[in-house]
Amino acid sequence: MAVEIVMLVPLLVMMMFLVVAFGRYVSAEGEAQALARDAVRAATLERDVDAALVAARSMAAAAAPASLACDPAELSGAFVQGGVVTVDVQCTVSFEDLGLVGLPGSATVTGSSTSPLDQYRRVGGGP
Repeated sequence: MAVEIVMLVPLLVMMMFLVVAFGRYVSAEGEAQALARDAVRAATLERDVDAALVAARSMAAAAAPASLACDPAELSGAFVQGGVVTVDVQCTVSFEDLGLVGLPGSATVTGSSTSPLDQYRRVGGGP
């Protein structure tokens, strides 16, 4: 009986850590997608591409949880009336504190969200 416990407990603990690592990865993917969605929404409220990029990056940085290390958001697309803009966010989730052999120290997750600009809204400089 003692031998069975000695053999099974490490396997059960390892499986538990794998479940935690998988949950952390899935949660990080959802967070990256939510960051991209919030950032593209903030970008579409601005009047020019420079202000939109600043708004997208500040929204993504402010909303990013402490458990993720995220790069600055990237804005692409046509910032014109009726155009479509996309925000991409890339974050790194760490597994180092789990200490599992064979598990990488971190993984990269990405989030992307696209939103149209109102075709009746003025964009660009000017009043």
